[in-house]
Amino acid sequence: MDRAGFLKSGAALSVAAGLPRLALASPEGVVFDPMPGAWRTFDITTRIEILKPVGTSRAWVPLAAFEQPDWIRPISNTWTSNAPKAVERRVTPYGARLVYAEWTDARTNPVLEVASRIMTRDRAVDFSKPGNPKALSSAERRLFTAPTALIPTDGIVKQTSDKITAGADTDLEKTRRIYEWIVDNTFRNPTTRGCGLGNITVMLTTGDMGGKCADLNDLFVGLARAAGIPARDLYGIRVAPSKFGFKALGANSETITKAQHCRSEVYLDGFGWVPMDPADVRKVVLEEPPGNLAIGDAKVAAARKTLFGAWETNWIAYNEAHDVPLPGSDEPPVGFLMYPQGEPGTARIDCLSPDDFKYTISSKEIVAT
Repeated sequence: MDRAGFLKSGAALSVAAGLPRLALASPEGVVFDPMPGAWRTFDITTRIEILKPVGTSRAWVPLAAFEQPDWIRPISNTWTSNAPKAVERRVTPYGARLVYAEWTDARTNPVLEVASRIMTRDRAVDFSKPGNPKALSSAERRLFTAPTALIPTDGIVKQTSDKITAGADTDLEKTRRIYEWIVDNTFRNPTTRGCGLGNITVMLTTGDMGGKCADLNDLFVGLARAAGIPARDLYGIRVAPSKFGFKALGANSETITKAQHCRSEVYLDGFGWVPMDPADVRKVVLEEPPGNLAIGDAKVAAARKTLFGAWETNWIAYNEAHDVPLPGSDEPPVGFLMYPQGEPGTARIDCLSPDDFKYTISSKEIVAT
């Protein structure tokens, strides 16, 4: 990798960079144009079992509780369990909500089931029409420009961000440069476990720019924060197929156990929180049939255009939290809370290990009759 050449320059933007997103023509033959419209309702059920309980066993399940009135509204979260203790907890400073269950009898086969109902609708920002969104408080601005354990904003992250955004005059232009740089310089690695680790310093220092959504979108957030732009990851899960026909960008059955996905937002004056998802552009490159598409393919071009400022919300968010301490645990915080977590005794289970920790997640759309 030519580090001296700074990978592919973030300054080499397309001529469309400064144009309104909704004014761009769709690539020929591809329609990918999510717009705010009808609300959809989904029931999501998460069932976990700890297969090898030892001493006191604990489990944590993220709740579908993230709320933004214009596009996502949690309706209810309920749970059943054979645990003597199963309660909701809210974890600061991000306010992530989860169910915490604790079993003190190792002879019990620990089971917890969480049922959530949530409403959502598509999002799209027209950059030609700024408005008067709710301003961030000073505390919110500090929180969403602050470093986290996996997303530092100094050192190589700051150096990289400065190079990408050099000469850009506005936060919108800086964001566009960072987005395009992520798309051009990263790739989706199919061998990465789960959604990845999100350790962006390792990516930049080693030059290994492969990973999945928690790697690529965390890198986007880190570079934005290093540029002084409030940014956040939203950790969630895909709940339905794409109505635009993108096989790679939807949950294609009611079983969504492995459909976790994180997305990103930036806060821009005049627009508020703006949806972004450069990681899904790279997912289209790798996985959209027939696979391994060229970066100039029409489907890739459509995803690249659309995912700067719009989301199809066949996906819901759990939370925006980083460095999450799990209540009742002496183990270190988790970098992000997107998967159920379990702990028999004092050792945390690998949340991707089916031998010790069994869980299933299902989604069903509720259609009005």
